[in-house]
Amino acid sequence: MLLCGELNKNLKQIEKALKIKVLQNGTEFNLSGKEEDVQIGVSALYDLKQKLETNSAITSDVVHLSLHTAKFSNQEAEGSDSLQIKTPRVLVTARGKNQNNYLEHIKNSDLTFGVGPSGTGKTFLAVASAVDDLIKEKIRKIVLVRPAVEAGERLGFLPGDLSSKIDPYLRPLYDALHDMLGAERVNRLVERDIIEIAPLAYMRGRTLREAFIIMDEGQNTTIEQMKMFLTRLGFGSKAVVNGI
Repeated sequence: MLLCGELNKNLKQIEKALKIKVLQNGTEFNLSGKEEDVQIGVSALYDLKQKLETNSAITSDVVHLSLHTAKFSNQEAEGSDSLQIKTPRVLVTARGKNQNNYLEHIKNSDLTFGVGPSGTGKTFLAVASAVDDLIKEKIRKIVLVRPAVEAGERLGFLPGDLSSKIDPYLRPLYDALHDMLGAERVNRLVERDIIEIAPLAYMRGRTLREAFIIMDEGQNTTIEQMKMFLTRLGFGSKAVVNGI
């Protein structure tokens, strides 16, 4: 696994720097140690995962920088009244004023637009909010939406069912869900239709009630598509639209 490095050298570097234990099980990681150090380790691993998604090489210097950034963010968060969301697998803490405001808007509004460059936590925080609402039974389901612009939204000619066609475009959302709930639990919720995946083109004509809907890469929608999406909200639902 590229994230771990040859002979797990990246994980060993994190263990040594934070004095924690990092165990890998497939695509999942189990961190143990002091709570503060574990939180820094989780943030560093998530940052490295995002770098891999942009085809960046994970060198020792990159790991060191991710650790430094995670430590600084953790100290910044502790120095402010940061909002926290406790999910089954990780404690999510807002980093700085902007993330704090973002979480406040999600909590108190039916519709939130998150605008910012990649890597600023828009998707991760939105998914954390959705998971929190689902666990507290404020909603009945989570709906993940992303415009499949790479395929021009013409998915009918691709092999496989709807899930296999749209999954690659929803990978960042799934990664966040796996971090918070674990892969097995996410799969069970998908099977029970409590977590639903849907390309934007398949949302027409629906009304979603008591749902938390997250649209990623919202900048890739047309005006007509955005109008269609915004009119899908039913009673008891809320939506987060993220983009750059």
